[in-house]
Amino acid sequence: MNQELHTFRANLLRRRWFLRDCGMGMAGLALNSLLAQDTRAARPVGPLAPKRPHFGGKVKRVIYLFQAGAPSHLELFDNKPELTKRDGQLPPKELLKDYRAAFINPNSALLGPKYAFEKHGQCGMELSEILPHTASIADELCLIRSMHTEAVNHAPAQIFMNTGSQQFGRPSFGAWTLYGLGSHSRDLPGYVVLTSAKGTSGGASNYGCGFLPTVYGSVPFRGQGDPILYLSNPAGIDDETQRASLDTLNRLNQMTLAEIADPETAARIQSYESAYRLQSSAPELMDLSQEPQHVLDLYGIRDKNESTFARNCLLARRLLERDVRFVQLFHEIWDQHGDLKRAIKKNCQDTDQPAAALIKDLKARGMLDDTLVIWAGEFGRTPMVQGGNDGRDHHNRSFSIWMAGGGIRKGHIYGESDDLGFNVARDPVHVHDLNATLLHLLGFDHEKLTYRFQGRDYRLTDVHGKVVNGILS
Repeated sequence: MNQELHTFRANLLRRRWFLRDCGMGMAGLALNSLLAQDTRAARPVGPLAPKRPHFGGKVKRVIYLFQAGAPSHLELFDNKPELTKRDGQLPPKELLKDYRAAFINPNSALLGPKYAFEKHGQCGMELSEILPHTASIADELCLIRSMHTEAVNHAPAQIFMNTGSQQFGRPSFGAWTLYGLGSHSRDLPGYVVLTSAKGTSGGASNYGCGFLPTVYGSVPFRGQGDPILYLSNPAGIDDETQRASLDTLNRLNQMTLAEIADPETAARIQSYESAYRLQSSAPELMDLSQEPQHVLDLYGIRDKNESTFARNCLLARRLLERDVRFVQLFHEIWDQHGDLKRAIKKNCQDTDQPAAALIKDLKARGMLDDTLVIWAGEFGRTPMVQGGNDGRDHHNRSFSIWMAGGGIRKGHIYGESDDLGFNVARDPVHVHDLNATLLHLLGFDHEKLTYRFQGRDYRLTDVHGKVVNGILS
C-alpha cells in the first residue's frame, strides 16, 4: 500500500511539473466563465447550457452602456426652463427639507442648464444640443426621466445599479442573466466586459458573479494587446506544438480523472479546450480590419487599435454576432464637480456618435428587435452649483436613462421631474423597478429568479421592485 501511494504521489508531482512548465501560457487556464463546456458540442452544456426563461421574453441578449461618474440629466435629457430662469437664485427652502448633498452646502445657488434643448423625431423628444447623434435615433428610444436611488456616492451607487445592492459581493445583472438563460457561445465567454476612460469607482464588483458559481461571472477584455492576458503562445511555440502539448495534458488529466473521479479535473479538461478555441476566436473578434470603412465611419472610429468607447461599441455588436449573451461597457468620465460646460461637451463628443451608431447598426442588421440596449449612469447631478459657477454635485433624487430594442416602447418619454429637476414629480422608477423590468424583458419573474445562499433565497431585486409596464411595447 505504501509503495502504491508513493507511486501515485510521484505521478501527481510529474503532472504538476508538466502543468507548471509546459502549459503553453493559455489564457483560459484562469477563465472560470469557460468551465464545464463540452469540447465537441456546438453549444455549451452543463451550467452554461442555454435555458428556457419563465415565459417568452422579447429579449435574448443585452448591451449595457454604463456611463459611470453620473452624467448630468440637466445638461443632456431633462430640459428645465424654470431652472434657467432662476439661475443664480437660492433654491426654495421647502425643497431642501431633509436633503443632504454629497459635498456642497445644499443652500447653494441654482445653476441653469449650460446647453440648449431641441425637439427631435416624430415623437418630439427634447434632447440637448450636444447630443446630435442621439437626437437622430429619438424615435427608437424610451427615455426615463424619473429614475431615483438611495445611494449618493459613486462606488455604492454603481454597485447598486448593477447588482441591486450597495454591498459588495452580490451578483451583477449580467451574471443573473447568464445564470437564468445560459449561453449560446461555444468559443467566447457568455458575459464580456469592455472598459474605456477611467474604469469604474465600484471596480469588479459592478460585473462580478458574487455568490453565484464563478461560471456565470464576466470576462473583462483588455483594450490593447491580447484581449486576455497570456492569450498568445510564448515565443517558440507554434500551433502544432501547442496542440500536441494540449493533447498530452488531456491524456494526463484523463488518467487522473479515472483514478480519483475529481469533477474539478473534468472541468479543467474542458477549460483547456475552451481556452484553445478562445485563442483563435478572441483575436479574430478584436480585429476590426475586416470591417468596411463606412462602418468605422458610422461609429467614429479613427484608430482601429485604440481603446475607445467607439471601438467598444463596435466590438459589442461583433460579440453579439458571435452569440455572446451579455456585453457591458463601462465609461467613467462623467463626474463634473467643476468645468461642467467644457467637460460634458467633450464626453458627448466621445460617446454620442458611437452609442447612436450601435442602435443604427443593430437595426440595419435585424438584431435590435431581440437585443436590449441600456444607457445609464449611477445617479444625476444637483440643480445647485458646485465649483464656483460651473459644476454640479451628486444627486440621487432624480436622473435620466434611456433604453432601446426588444420590448421597449419607441419614441417614448416616461416619468417627469419637478420644475428644477430636483425630485421626481410623476411615475417614479426605482433601481429595483428598473431591474425587475429588465428581467421581465428577458422572460423572468424577478421574484422567482433566485439563488439560495447562506440559508435564504436571493434575487437581483432583493427585496422589492415592480415591472414598469409603461415603458413596455
